[in-house]
Amino acid sequence: MSHVPNDPPSPRLRLILLLVSAATFMAGLDLFIVNVAFPNLRSAFHTDDASLSWVLNAYAIVFAALPIPLGRLADAYGRRAGFAAGLAVFAAASIGCAVAPSLGWLIAARVAQAVGAAALVPTSLSLLLGEFPPARRPSAVATWAASGALAAAAGPPLGGLLVQAGWRWVFLINVPIAALALIGTFWLVSESRAEGRPQLPDLAGALLLVLGIGLLTLGVVEGNDWSWGAPATVICLIGGPVAVAAFLVRCTRHRQPVIEPRMFGDRAFSAATAVTVLFFAGFGAIVLGNILFLADAWHGSVLRAGLEFAPGPAMAALVSFTVAARLIARFGHRSVAVSGALITALGSALLLASLTTDPAYLSDYLPGGLLIGAGVGLTLPTLAAAISAPLPPDRRAVGSGIFAMGRQLGTVLGVAAFIALLGRSAIDEGMSGYDRGWAFITVTELAAAAVGFGIIGRPAVDRVPQHQ
Repeated sequence: MSHVPNDPPSPRLRLILLLVSAATFMAGLDLFIVNVAFPNLRSAFHTDDASLSWVLNAYAIVFAALPIPLGRLADAYGRRAGFAAGLAVFAAASIGCAVAPSLGWLIAARVAQAVGAAALVPTSLSLLLGEFPPARRPSAVATWAASGALAAAAGPPLGGLLVQAGWRWVFLINVPIAALALIGTFWLVSESRAEGRPQLPDLAGALLLVLGIGLLTLGVVEGNDWSWGAPATVICLIGGPVAVAAFLVRCTRHRQPVIEPRMFGDRAFSAATAVTVLFFAGFGAIVLGNILFLADAWHGSVLRAGLEFAPGPAMAALVSFTVAARLIARFGHRSVAVSGALITALGSALLLASLTTDPAYLSDYLPGGLLIGAGVGLTLPTLAAAISAPLPPDRRAVGSGIFAMGRQLGTVLGVAAFIALLGRSAIDEGMSGYDRGWAFITVTELAAAAVGFGIIGRPAVDRVPQHQ
């Protein structure tokens, strides 16, 4: 058993943890604030949910494809430089979103924002792992991941407040956070890179993945409007998987593929990646579906919907920060990930069983929302830790990029599925669309729990500090 230090980390390490967690917080805050602003964006641009969903999906698709190539570039040419570039691009694109005069402009700016986030997230974790000693890494990773849960807790009420001043403020909030993080990066963080001769990653393969997921998402989102048998729908639903298959073939042949097939020879890594996709498919549907339900079905204001949604994310943050690392240390990644997915499924099933068009927040919504929050709080940091744990130092950015890729891929599929299941029917015609959505979430989270049994992880008492 290795020695576990009881002394607290140095002030510099604490500041670095704060810095990279702030970057993750910003990306998570953007996700939740934009979801809260969804009803206001619909009114501002006079559009429907299917068209507006591309404000979320375009971001998620690009974010799914680019973390690994950009993580490789950071490994080769400098992780601190990649992190700083991601911060700068994200801030500039946020300004572009804020001044958008049309829906097309906003979607294009969201694509640029995703490029920045795709550089930011994998390098943030790789910098963290590089700075912290091995005994402290699991706890540091848990804190890094939990900052996303904290953003989830702050996002709904903050988004509701910002929207009162105008939807453009939901993007401008990113600028001061990014500016402070950029200053801290050059002040605190040492530059690092992988050993060996740099090689360019497979950007063409990343574009194939964007094309495949984009076509598949387009077919699912527009299937109700175009009709499921229409030629355009069929072309998207067939062309998307074909492009993804071509991407996978390319990964077996390129010297620097987006995904290295050999990395998935590790069973725990493969299972954790699959669970990430499934879990976040349900999670993406939860975030958008709950906000739409509270604002539309219960006819609440955006501020009220944000406040009513907030206890669930707050529970996620509380669980992530207080008990997740200790549970991982005692029971291992598999037990905590499976338990978290099952609790999330139970919360969604409770919403399916209890919600009606008659508002009854305390009895019908809050219990399910809190259960979902507890499940998310357990699962999110556990999956981040399970994916990063088996990786060697020269694959840290790539491994964290795979986590980001799986997370965003699951989110975009979940949002697309929820929009398709919701359909165009007015809420006063019944709850069928939302009921289909809650059922989808429940089944998806149950599938994540089932796949989670493939994660091989022993209790990590020799690797996780016992005192936070």
